[in-house]
Amino acid sequence: MREQLNHFINGEWVESTGSDVYDVINPATEQVMGRISLGTKEDLDKAVKAARAAYPSFSQTSKEERIEMLENIAAEYANRKDELIEVMTEELGAPLSISEKVHYNMGYNHFAQAAESLKDFSFMDDRGDHTVVKESVGVSGLITPWNFPTNQTSTKIASAFAAGSPVVLKPAELTPFAAIILAEIFDKVGVPKGVFNLVNGTGETIGNGVSSHPDIDFVSFTGSAAVGGKVMKNASETIKNVALELGGKSPLVVLEDADVDEAAKAAVKHIALNSGQVCSAATRMLIPSSMKAEFEEAVKNVLPEFPVGDPQKDNYVGPLVAEKQYDRVQSYIEKGMEEATLLAGGLGKPEGIENGYFVKPTIFTDVKNDMTIARDEIFGPVMSILTYDTIDEAIDIANDTEYGLAGYVYGKDPDTLRKVATRIRAGRVKVNDAEMDFAAPFGGFKQSGIGREWGDYGIDEYLEKKSILGFPS
Repeated sequence: MREQLNHFINGEWVESTGSDVYDVINPATEQVMGRISLGTKEDLDKAVKAARAAYPSFSQTSKEERIEMLENIAAEYANRKDELIEVMTEELGAPLSISEKVHYNMGYNHFAQAAESLKDFSFMDDRGDHTVVKESVGVSGLITPWNFPTNQTSTKIASAFAAGSPVVLKPAELTPFAAIILAEIFDKVGVPKGVFNLVNGTGETIGNGVSSHPDIDFVSFTGSAAVGGKVMKNASETIKNVALELGGKSPLVVLEDADVDEAAKAAVKHIALNSGQVCSAATRMLIPSSMKAEFEEAVKNVLPEFPVGDPQKDNYVGPLVAEKQYDRVQSYIEKGMEEATLLAGGLGKPEGIENGYFVKPTIFTDVKNDMTIARDEIFGPVMSILTYDTIDEAIDIANDTEYGLAGYVYGKDPDTLRKVATRIRAGRVKVNDAEMDFAAPFGGFKQSGIGREWGDYGIDEYLEKKSILGFPS
């Protein structure tokens, strides 16, 4: 069993000032796989004080020094590959192949990309009569979610380090051990004392403490829209900058000329990946009315290619992260059975599985966009199939949501693909099987958030802009 009852503050593992301990549950077995200490306000204050003390020197380090540090982090991250994969499978329930190909790789690439983006990044822009200087925002408070234990932590930390901003990280208590390994990596490569601080704890104590702390200058949060609103409210008390990456209800628009089997496989992969616990997952499939029957059949045929089961074995879909999440998704499946037509899946656990928070990948058809299952972010392996008759109608349906994190278009005609992609109101739109680009900005429109992460856009979030008039030549 894993155990870390200390917090990483000012370059050392220090005892918590509190005595509360939290059991981390393996969602595949429902057994305790580790224990952490729940931090206190005093622990957070110590971490912020350490970051504040580190700011003057770290913010003045050269770009070359920070590039070297990020490259060293990426190299040591690669050295810890096997352990990172193992711990994410244990604490999140992600199948080993997903822990490696998705979670591990995304974390690695954010550090590597930040180093690469920094090489061409300019912190000073001479505009003739004035000069614009970009300088570190100050101390950054990072609040990260449980569904991507390395991706969300790594993109925030890498960007902050690239900008010269010391950080205080509060990872999700459901999945804390990947972040603990990151702390060990930073210690190993010699990240200066106070530049990285980790305080485990609850959202109520540490999360609220981060977003309201008067000595934290910037807060980056990833999670639900409801909690994001609380973060904004807390931050407003001290007029601190915020970046929010929130929920999504993303559309996948399948065009008339799309290969139906390929589109069906792409659709199912969205709800199967990470057990549907992906904020940018396409959960609303918009299908031409003429394609409906064929698409439904294709989806049912492809489902067996994404087996559910023990994440330590060759399965694609693992459990949901916790019992609370399992119950939430079950309630939405029950609601969907009242509203629409169940095409596959349904209530309860998959056949032959008794332990663990496993859910049947579930597909509903005859869904209308005003139904609960088409409006709410379910955050599980649940798909809704909607139909349209014209491209303009498809775009209207796609945009008829309070969210705007991602969008997807699948088809062949370049002009139609371009028309749909440019008119979907979302921060990232993917056409067909476009490869991941870690330099491309990621973030949302509307209630999906504020700000952008990844690459140079992510670095920019951790910088303030200063104009200097009369700068000597």
